[in-house]
Amino acid sequence: MKRSAPRCHATARRTERGGPLIEFALLLPILLALAFGATELGRAIYTYNALDKTVRDAARHLSQHGPGDTQIQGEATCLAVYGNTDCSGDAVAPGLSTSMVVLCDAISCPSTHLSQATGVGVINLVSASIQGYEFFSAVTYVIPDLDFNNITVMMRAQL
Repeated sequence: MKRSAPRCHATARRTERGGPLIEFALLLPILLALAFGATELGRAIYTYNALDKTVRDAARHLSQHGPGDTQIQGEATCLAVYGNTDCSGDAVAPGLSTSMVVLCDAISCPSTHLSQATGVGVINLVSASIQGYEFFSAVTYVIPDLDFNNITVMMRAQL
């Protein structure tokens, strides 16, 4: 003789058909917020890294030439903002401008960059920085707007 399943289980299964859908609907906003947050944080880190690399290139360009050359300083400013020496194309980050770039060498900042004593002698320094860049988030309710403050690179220069 064959036994059949009690009817109460089959009836209970039919009445709980929408349960997973309701659970998914409750979790969906949280999952979307996490996904958008991870994306925006990744975009912020990418932007910061791009700015750091262009500032490093600008400082390297300054370190390979003598201090006080206005043409070289203009090229270094273009390197920091556009990633090239002729200021062509778009800025490497939205909202970045040449007014945010500060360059120092032995002539423009002598108290901090000229004839700095080290354990092996005296060196001159150059520095390039981007000051006051603000990263604007597309989803501010997950990741707020960020102020990157000063991104600065200092290198040894020619004497």
